[in-house]
Amino acid sequence: MARKLLRRFIPSAHAIKSNPALHFLGDLLHDPNLFHLNRHSVSVAFFVGIFVAFIPLPGQMAMAALLALLFHCNLPISVALVWISNPLTMPALFFATYQLGRWLLGLPPVSVSLELSWHWLMHEFNLIWRPLLVGSLLSGFVFGVLGYVVMQLFWRWTVVRSWHLRKQRRASQRSRND
Repeated sequence: MARKLLRRFIPSAHAIKSNPALHFLGDLLHDPNLFHLNRHSVSVAFFVGIFVAFIPLPGQMAMAALLALLFHCNLPISVALVWISNPLTMPALFFATYQLGRWLLGLPPVSVSLELSWHWLMHEFNLIWRPLLVGSLLSGFVFGVLGYVVMQLFWRWTVVRSWHLRKQRRASQRSRND
């Protein structure tokens, strides 16, 4: 059941392997574990994707892909989940992780003006990077574990439900035949 649901939303292994932009990866994409849709592969992919979504660095999709290669989990799911932090959610997400990190480290609030410039990056970012990183790593880990557990439970629930429905169908067929 969960496998059928996920199969509708993710690209096929053939579509990913035949993408010319990914030919530089060579044989790395031929690992069948990267495209399996089983409880372990999908749950680990949820952890990887959600964890990386909370990391405040550019190249999150590449990081998720590398971690999927390292942990042999579902590549498309781990890369897709990185989009939890998108341009609409990123300001609120990283502000919340900064506040968490600031609270954990016991730092006072810092007033910084946000502008995308080299000067800001070299001077102002130095004031917020530690609490932002601590809050982001902790939030990514907690929500990644939560995603892993929820996916494990969801997968188990769909399997048990499928068994139960199959058992009911068989019982009703037997009662009609008798």
